[in-house]
Amino acid sequence: MDVPSDAELAYRGDLAAFERIVDGVLDELPQWVVNEIDNLHVVVQDRPTSAQAESGDHLLGLYEGVMLKDRGMNYFAAAPDRISIFREQHLRYARGPRHLAAQIRKTVLHEMAHHLGIDDERLHELGWG
Repeated sequence: MDVPSDAELAYRGDLAAFERIVDGVLDELPQWVVNEIDNLHVVVQDRPTSAQAESGDHLLGLYEGVMLKDRGMNYFAAAPDRISIFREQHLRYARGPRHLAAQIRKTVLHEMAHHLGIDDERLHELGWG
């Protein structure tokens, strides 16, 4: 009997498996990225809040905070920046387990790029786009 992969379980709606895929992407970040991350919290939500949904109808993820490149000498944050990954949106658009895992990876990396202040051109150079 084959044990289902996290991608297969996540595709069936398993929240813990979805979170493991997100955690796996974060665990694979290059060390230079890990060294740059500052005051950031990554969460999985079922769906965007009404305030978050104002950013777009087909929102797979969202970065909320002040990009590293925009922080000045007087930067002080009471709460960490936040990356939200929206599970139901990913499930809605996934064409299968592999596609789901690939799209989660792409979304996490895209939102991480926002935190780092990486533009779309550099995102593609890194293979994250």
